[in-house]
Amino acid sequence: MRRTPLAVLALMTTTALAACGDNRPASPAAPATPAAPASPATPASPADPATPASAATPQQPATPAGGMQGGTDDWRQVAKAADATLLGRLDQAWRMARAEAEDGGFSRQVEALGPLADPNAAQTGRIQPGPGTYRCRTIKMGRRVEGQGLAYVEYPWFACSVELTPGGDLVLTKTTGSQRTRGLIYPDTDRRAVYVGAQAWGADEKSFPAYGDKAERDQVGVIERIGQNRWRLVLPWPKQEAKLELLEITG
Repeated sequence: MRRTPLAVLALMTTTALAACGDNRPASPAAPATPAAPASPATPASPADPATPASAATPQQPATPAGGMQGGTDDWRQVAKAADATLLGRLDQAWRMARAEAEDGGFSRQVEALGPLADPNAAQTGRIQPGPGTYRCRTIKMGRRVEGQGLAYVEYPWFACSVELTPGGDLVLTKTTGSQRTRGLIYPDTDRRAVYVGAQAWGADEKSFPAYGDKAERDQVGVIERIGQNRWRLVLPWPKQEAKLELLEITG
């Protein structure tokens, strides 16, 4: 088909406009709406102060591993030399004390004691009383100072106890009476043990002194079994009143 010049011109004009596109300026964009300011953050509540830890309860001091004996079962390491010397004169104390008591008119009383007053009555086996409660009484023979006091004194029965401590100590205590004693029992021979202790005096004295604290209270003697459930503590040359002191212990 043939086109007229006018049609061709119109077509060219349309084509040129299409190629150039729309040159009108674009409408300005609407300004963006500003974002609302953020709300201030709510401050965090302060943390509660930590509760201080409770103070630890102080512990009781531990008992020394060596126990009351100081870690030894040898009485010679505990007894003072002077007391050990007196114990070495035990036979002499027996002889002199018995003689004085008998010469002083107390022969009948001494004989009535039987094995308790016999120096050779010690038996083997079960040398010392085991833990428990006992009856005990004191006999004093001879005069410590010549011409002073009685040559024989016999006291009534009181209470005694033997305790085995957690540390392995065997403790003898005369718990009642005006003259009370407390000390440790040490092994010695197959017929005797050795006692090392001290005396408490009077009702007002509630505790026992330790051996070595007061020389006039110190005691060193031997423990022997003299019968079925019958023992004695023999104290030669005691610090008061007598030449020989006996503590009879019965179950």
